[in-house]
Amino acid sequence: MKKSIFTISTFMLLAASAVAQQEKLLTHFIYDKMSINPGSTGLDAGIGATMIYRNQWDKVNGAPNSLLFNLEGNLDRVFTGGAGLSFYHDAIGEMKQNNLLLNYSLHIPLQVGGEHQGILGAGIGLGLVNIGFDPQWVPPTTLDDKLLPIATSGGAMDLNFGLFWRGNKNAMRPYYIGFSATHITQAEIKNVNYSNARHMFLMGGYTMFDIFGEGKSLDFQMLGRTDMVKYSAEINARYLHTLNATNNTQVYGGITYRVSDGAGLMVGYVQGPLTVGYSYDMTLNKLRDISKGSHEIVLRYIKQIPPPPVQKAKHPRWL
Repeated sequence: MKKSIFTISTFMLLAASAVAQQEKLLTHFIYDKMSINPGSTGLDAGIGATMIYRNQWDKVNGAPNSLLFNLEGNLDRVFTGGAGLSFYHDAIGEMKQNNLLLNYSLHIPLQVGGEHQGILGAGIGLGLVNIGFDPQWVPPTTLDDKLLPIATSGGAMDLNFGLFWRGNKNAMRPYYIGFSATHITQAEIKNVNYSNARHMFLMGGYTMFDIFGEGKSLDFQMLGRTDMVKYSAEINARYLHTLNATNNTQVYGGITYRVSDGAGLMVGYVQGPLTVGYSYDMTLNKLRDISKGSHEIVLRYIKQIPPPPVQKAKHPRWL
């Protein structure tokens, strides 16, 4: 009886979390601006791919497991802007969620007195959300009990919007700030009795290069979200140490704090276009007595596209 009560209580806690906070929680949110703010899509030069896996509340049965994949590119060579594709899978208890988004961001550079100040990205994301439930019931007599829910799923259109301002990235103190709204249409999936709650996001970041000497930097990031009922916020601080400036080899370590959920540590290694990171979050909410914490792994690769070759031609008449 005690075990049954404990299992039911744990599931109720997980269900309450899913209802109150439908959006994903990531410690390395610095590498996932695009899926929650389409205005940031393609602001970095080249083509970038990011994959993040998160195992939340380890050892808790039915706890969230999430996988995110982002692919984005800068299209300024063709026309002003950036495009991206984002796929997100989340499994919590009996529920499975899949989100697919196609983003476009218009890049608007700002100059004052002939000096570049930064770029404003205004973006929109259009996609699909699919929700499925697959309850695994074991009735005492028959599997044909019509009172028990059966596996079902459904989908709907999804719409995001975002504004993202990035200050001059070549400055010694670059920064960014963004505001966005996800699930604007609040799509309802009636056959699974599920609706997406509209969320508002505010994000920002600030970097201090060479603050402790050449190649030794600090950066700070903040992400706040609300569905107009509850809110959550995360703050990250990282120390980045350059090992080799020629091929851009760095290591980083940092701390993170998430309001009413947890605190953790992050480490990572950067070599040229490749970034590998890991974080461990300690649970501080009601699951702290049974959770073994949360694990997160990030892989990121950015391919810089070389400038087009300069075409030169000589005419015999002009030699």
